[in-house]
Amino acid sequence: MTPPHAPEIPVVVLAGFLGSGKTTLLNHLLRNRAGNRIGVIVNDFGSIEIDALTVAGQVGSTVSLGNGCLCCAVDASELDTYLETLTRPSARLDVIVIEASGLAEPQELVRMLLASDNPHVRYGGLVEVVDAAEFPATRERHPEIDRHLAVADLIVLNKTDRVSDAEQAAVREAVVTAGGRGAVISAAYGRIDPEMLLDPVLRPDEDDLDRQLSFEDLLPEADRAHDTHLHAAYESVSFSTEVPLDPRRFMAFLDSRPEGLYRIKGFADFGPGDRDNRYALHAVGRFLRFVPQPWGRDEERRTQLVLIGSGIDAEALHKELENCRSHDPGVTEELERSMWGVLRYVREPDTDEA
Repeated sequence: MTPPHAPEIPVVVLAGFLGSGKTTLLNHLLRNRAGNRIGVIVNDFGSIEIDALTVAGQVGSTVSLGNGCLCCAVDASELDTYLETLTRPSARLDVIVIEASGLAEPQELVRMLLASDNPHVRYGGLVEVVDAAEFPATRERHPEIDRHLAVADLIVLNKTDRVSDAEQAAVREAVVTAGGRGAVISAAYGRIDPEMLLDPVLRPDEDDLDRQLSFEDLLPEADRAHDTHLHAAYESVSFSTEVPLDPRRFMAFLDSRPEGLYRIKGFADFGPGDRDNRYALHAVGRFLRFVPQPWGRDEERRTQLVLIGSGIDAEALHKELENCRSHDPGVTEELERSMWGVLRYVREPDTDEA
């Protein structure tokens, strides 16, 4: 629902201890990028292996990955510099993925993103990759993993093909206990549905038969067939209504959204509360922001939302959203106060959690 080349580019932090499979997951995203042009920032430059493409270089290097995707190798101190490079209009990127070093403190990267003065980026979530087969041993060696899980917005329980159902259930319970409100999905070989992280983008310029081969084109047929079933790992709920939302009830819904609800995107119409603007909504994990945008001259006024998560109750979410619809078409003092709260609403994740 976000137009291509929007002024703000989501920045996703991909973290996980050594051997968890985050590079495999990153390669999977690049091969199944849903039409997006992806900027990749990595600490370990030589670890990116995409089909026949070999990426090699030193810190400070930038390499084209094809189809407009770029890869940068940086030190943490250079993050802002490379974000500036990747967010230039000429780069035409839709999303940026930062692959954190296996021993990095992901919450530090999140703090840097939230504190960034770059007006062209927005926080796209912290994804923590966990090796299901090695989780008990990893937790014993690195007890700080509980802290990482506590601040994660999405937890990918990877390598589930290497454990029994009972072992997977035990690891999932341990991860959920440590992970706070982060959604948890299972995966093998890092194969998650890209729509958990990326909005599909349609590009007329890529309909050209002479275009460069994409990673999707290079992906073996068997893998493409397998990946078509990835959507079973999560649920997507769409909600649309021509009745304006009551801002007070809608904010209460957002503040109490259930565990496992990872992303919310779309536009909210608050009717007489603000007749000039619709409100673009971006929520990932515990991060939430509204941005007022003027209605188009002939644009149909309605709320359109997509909610994405794992283990969520679609029917219950629909009912809660329906209860957010306004029953009073008039503008009241309470409604005006509620709209003032929406205008100021930016909720950031608490990266200081234990």
